[in-house]
Amino acid sequence: MTSGGPPMIIIISKHLGLSLLLFLFLANATAAVRAKSPGMNIIDQCWRTNQNWARNRQQLATCSIGFAGKMTNNVGRGLTVYTVTDASDDPMKPRQGTLRYGATMLKGKVWIKFQKDMQIKLEKPLLISSFTAIDGRGANVHIAHGTCFLLHEVTNVIIHGLHFHHCHKPNPGPVIGPGGKIVQLGRQDGDAIAIVGSTKIWIDHNTLYECHDGLLDVTRGSTDVTISNNWFNNHDKVMLLGHDDGFVMDKRMRVTVIFNRFGPNCHQRMPRVRHGYAHVTNNLYQGWGMYAIGGSMNPSIRSEANLFIAPKSSNKAVTWREGGKGSGKSWNWQSVNDHFVNGAYFKQTGSGGVAPRYNRYQRFKIASAGAVRTLTRSSGALRCFTRYRC
Repeated sequence: MTSGGPPMIIIISKHLGLSLLLFLFLANATAAVRAKSPGMNIIDQCWRTNQNWARNRQQLATCSIGFAGKMTNNVGRGLTVYTVTDASDDPMKPRQGTLRYGATMLKGKVWIKFQKDMQIKLEKPLLISSFTAIDGRGANVHIAHGTCFLLHEVTNVIIHGLHFHHCHKPNPGPVIGPGGKIVQLGRQDGDAIAIVGSTKIWIDHNTLYECHDGLLDVTRGSTDVTISNNWFNNHDKVMLLGHDDGFVMDKRMRVTVIFNRFGPNCHQRMPRVRHGYAHVTNNLYQGWGMYAIGGSMNPSIRSEANLFIAPKSSNKAVTWREGGKGSGKSWNWQSVNDHFVNGAYFKQTGSGGVAPRYNRYQRFKIASAGAVRTLTRSSGALRCFTRYRC
């Protein structure tokens, strides 16, 4: 599906005073709306109650929490606002108006939005540049039936408001990457979103299901990632945090998993963690097959105020540890104020000491497990109308 209209590109003034005024406006707008909608979680309270969200899209950058911190490096001086008008894809010569052109060919900070509803079939993985926000609000955008997103050694990236499904495993070969440079891609697994060697990434309010391999991978030294408000469903291997057992650089990995909905029909890896640290809090688990939270290679996991609803039949255990008999006895896996339904249970190990060390830009107040159904009821890509609240 394509559109013949020209691409829309707006460059915000580089004048420092305007940049400062923009930041102050966003900060004030954030503070003004936080207390207005008690049924929303803290991220959504920050921007969804603003009826003028479509005119103030960059307010979103002040709303992130967890290890990604605030995404204010994505806004301000020198920002280019780019509108996708064309759903076609050319992995080597992207046309202006296409998603690939906005994500790879433009320099500096880029905020990408969509002119209308569209389904984009990517011929090769989309390599997204640093300091890029892909914002699907106001349109029904599906990344489907082709390849999907690859964040490779980048920083300050926001992925918001998209549907990912039926992502296929691509063939190796050349593709345009950040800065318009040709990248020779090797074997890829067919994930919906693969985060590789990247930092300060926020994945928020997306719907993901039925892809070739995983739905979301954070690997090869990636860290400072927040995964929030997403809806994962109808999939086997949902989320992998940590590349493989031998990749020790993942010991520095820090990921916050918050306000997500897992299920129905998710089998395992919600998440599966290797080496690093995961704070998993205020998520809704609507059953599982093999397990909900698992890992290997001595990861630290703090499961806090989640709602675990075990399947009526099959496995009731939330956790799974790989490594043979006796494995994981000293691993720090804590369950704090979780709520368990239908016989679900969490096997704790270790001696504690796994509370997240958030700074003032990352920390947030954790809600009770009893509020999780309400706080996750809008998980997934939202249907936002530009003249009304989202």
